Amino acid sequence: MKYYFCLIFLLTSFSVFALNTTDNLIDELKNEIAKKNGYDNNKEIRIKKLKLNLSRLSKDDYDGQFYNWNSLYSEYKSYQFDSAYVYVDKMISLSKLRGDKPREYYSYVKMAFILLSSGMFHEAFDFLHKVDVKALNNPARIDYYFFLGRCNYDLANYSNDKYFTPNYIETGNKFIDSAISFCGDDYISRNYLLGLQKLQEKKFEEGKTWFTKLLENKTPITMHLRAMVSCSLGTIYLENNQKTEGLNLMIQSAISDIKSSTRETVALYTLAEILYKEGNIKDAYSFIQLAKDDADFYGARQRKIQIGSILPVIAAAELNNSEHQKNRFLVFLVIITALALLVVFFMLMLFKQLKKLKIKERIIEGNNVQLSEINGKLIEDAKIKEEYIGQFFKAISGYILKLENLKISIDAKLSMKKYDAIHPLIDSIDIKKERENLYYSFDHIFVKIFPNFINVFNSQFDKKDQIWPQEDEVLNTDLRIFALIRMGISDNDTIAKILEYSVNTIYVYKMRIKAKSLHPEQFEQCIMNIKAFDFN
Repeated sequence: MKYYFCLIFLLTSFSVFALNTTDNLIDELKNEIAKKNGYDNNKEIRIKKLKLNLSRLSKDDYDGQFYNWNSLYSEYKSYQFDSAYVYVDKMISLSKLRGDKPREYYSYVKMAFILLSSGMFHEAFDFLHKVDVKALNNPARIDYYFFLGRCNYDLANYSNDKYFTPNYIETGNKFIDSAISFCGDDYISRNYLLGLQKLQEKKFEEGKTWFTKLLENKTPITMHLRAMVSCSLGTIYLENNQKTEGLNLMIQSAISDIKSSTRETVALYTLAEILYKEGNIKDAYSFIQLAKDDADFYGARQRKIQIGSILPVIAAAELNNSEHQKNRFLVFLVIITALALLVVFFMLMLFKQLKKLKIKERIIEGNNVQLSEINGKLIEDAKIKEEYIGQFFKAISGYILKLENLKISIDAKLSMKKYDAIHPLIDSIDIKKERENLYYSFDHIFVKIFPNFINVFNSQFDKKDQIWPQEDEVLNTDLRIFALIRMGISDNDTIAKILEYSVNTIYVYKMRIKAKSLHPEQFEQCIMNIKAFDFN
């Protein structure tokens, strides 16, 4: 059981790794596609240099012209059919003009390649049949037999039936055998041809061996050949149902094609078909469009037919996918809009609640201020009452003691029938003096409680109308009236009895003083606002 779980873990790990590798390769392919114009520009620069060299040659320089046309053909052969055709046609014309058969046959082989690449099989065979193989050097002989083999392979692929296809493959294999016989020390061509032959014979393991050798790091092959080998090896993996490895190799082939500015390519078309079958519609559509652009640019008739057979299918899937994405986006948009409306609704509700809360907070703050003022007033009144109650008890205690002594003295005199001695006792009581003592106590206690009373009181008058007590006074009658008012005694009758004046006199005093103040209407309120001494 332990080994079973280890196996499951390893298989899962390999699957994740393969998926990551494929995703990374697709990202790399997209990056290379973004650089495609740069690679094409580099090719155009090389072509311009060759054309410039060609323009500088003498018309009699047969070798130089042929060499430059051949170089231009090499740049164009997998890039643009029309231009490649122009230069190889010049090579053929010049060779015929000069009577140079080896170069004429060499040019026929080159012409066959671009005709084959363009899907013109009959024309390719026509040119190859004109060639006298004995007049070619070994590399040209390899190309000659390779192109004959490939023509048959392509016809087999085009026919794709059980009647003609096997014959085409068998004939192609014979031509490949002939090409291999001329490879000699050219192990790169030999390995590629062997791998291609084994692929057609469906001997996939042997073909994989030969192709893998060419992709080893130390093997010096061109970027274009790397693309061809990767594509062929990828086909083998796909035939063996090793989809991930085959897909990765097709991506690598497409990358190499872009880097080499190859427009006559199979990899992108095959890659798009695989991705479509795996459900990656977006990338499949993007790559098949690029494959179509390349086929149109090159002028590959056969490739256009192949791409045309699958492009509508992928395009339809992409359209459906786009519609599905659009519908999903609309649903998402509706959901987001609904959520946004809910958020706005709740924000409005929250705003209203906050507004109400702020109003309540202001009311509470106002009430707290009022409560603070009331508490302050209560504390102030409590302190005033406390002070005056203490003074009241002190004064009353003194009067009670005096009354008690007086009663004892009168009782004693009455018991001894000394009636004449009672009058001196009564006469000893000085009411005026007692009242002055009362005023004196009131004034001192009041000023103690309200030390700023006199200053604040006089701040309500011009300097000439201000009322200040004499040196031997704490408060005078005017100040005492309003001191009693500040104590909460606002009734004129009560004030009159305390100060031993008539009610009318008190009223006149009050009106006269208020009339002289700076703000008569607010005068009494200002008096009531005078703060008591802080007893805390």
